[in-house]
Amino acid sequence: MSYDVHVVCRPEVAPGFALAGLPTVDAGTPIDAADRLVELGNRADSGVILLQDNLYQGLPAEVRRKFGRRPLPMIVPFPGPDWGRRANEAEAYIVDLLRQVVGYRVKLR
Repeated sequence: MSYDVHVVCRPEVAPGFALAGLPTVDAGTPIDAADRLVELGNRADSGVILLQDNLYQGLPAEVRRKFGRRPLPMIVPFPGPDWGRRANEAEAYIVDLLRQVVGYRVKLR
């Protein structure tokens, strides 16, 4: 028997996995994620479920225990995007670029 890989993540992350060819299931909250995990866990073809880390951290303890005792499906948390940090990195890049062009440090705010 072959097993499938599924991805349970927030809706804004799902298109990236879908482009990679992985079936995605949207879950906006940890409670939604728990419901989706139970649904996928009851399928005989579920082998690995990739779960966004902030959804995994919010799962009820009973759901974690239930899947922790079972060999399949394996639940693998993955880090979601960190939008705030990325924005700061982009701003730092622009400030550095301006410093190189203008010759001194420019404050953007």
